This record gives sequence, structure tokens and C-alpha cells, in this order.
Amino acid sequence: MKNLTIAALRISLGWIFLWPFLDKVFGLGFTTKAEQAWLNGGSPTTGFLKFGTKGPFADMFQNLAGNMFVDWIFMLGLLGIGIALILGIGMRIASYSGALMLLLMYLAVIPPEHNPFLDEHIIYALMLLILPMLGAGQHFGLGKWWNNMAPVKRFPVLE
Repeated sequence: MKNLTIAALRISLGWIFLWPFLDKVFGLGFTTKAEQAWLNGGSPTTGFLKFGTKGPFADMFQNLAGNMFVDWIFMLGLLGIGIALILGIGMRIASYSGALMLLLMYLAVIPPEHNPFLDEHIIYALMLLILPMLGAGQHFGLGKWWNNMAPVKRFPVLE
């Protein structure tokens, strides 16, 4: 039961990253309308960075809105982190980069809307940081196979 719970946590967190990637690419109508889809020339970062940021770092984040480099880094991050977590591969890089992405999103909305200092971004980041410690990729994932690959053995940061 413990292994199943760890796998469910890993896959759920992966879906939290993969879903917005899919919605922003194709404009599935959840947070991104079809006409604003990345495939239709929309910017996946403009809406949140321009209109959703607040607090002491808002100006910095608003200045990044619509930047093509930021769009690509954000979207590749969502895709890579989501796939890695769902498959259970590259858990260290996926978990640490996912936690960093969530921390940046948290900084963009300080103070959080429903709590003076804590929100889901921090909780998700903490969950991501614990996944490598739990060997989460090896539970109902491709982690064992991935970790036995020569490049991963040579560079353990790829585990």
C-alpha cells in the first residue's frame, strides 16, 4: 500500500505539470481558450504574468510576460517535469526543477490569497522534494530501468 501511495503521489504531481502544458498548447478551454493556444500564436505566460501577479516581485514577473524565451522555458519545464514524474525517470532533476518552478510561481503571488504565507505552491514543492528520498520512480514507474542506464550511473544527478 505504501508503494502504491508513493506512486500515486508522484503521478498526481506529474499530472499537475503536464495538464497545463496540454491546455496551453492546444487551448483546451480550461484556463486557455482555443484562440489563445500556443499553437495559435498565443503566449502561455502572458495571462498569468501580466494579470495574475502581485506583491513585491510583481513588476519583475510582469516584465517577463510574453517573452518568447520565457514561454519556451516554461513550456519545456511543464512538459519535461510532467513526463518525468509520470514515468518515474529523472526524479532528482524533475523534482528539484519542479520545486523551483513552484517557488517562482509562489513568489509571483506573495502574499498568497487565502493564507498570510503558505499556499499550495509550497506544499507541492515540499512533496516534490521528498519524492527522490522515497525512491518514488521505482514504485510503479520506470525508475529501476532508468537508474540502470550507463549515463545515469555515470551522472547520478540524472537518477
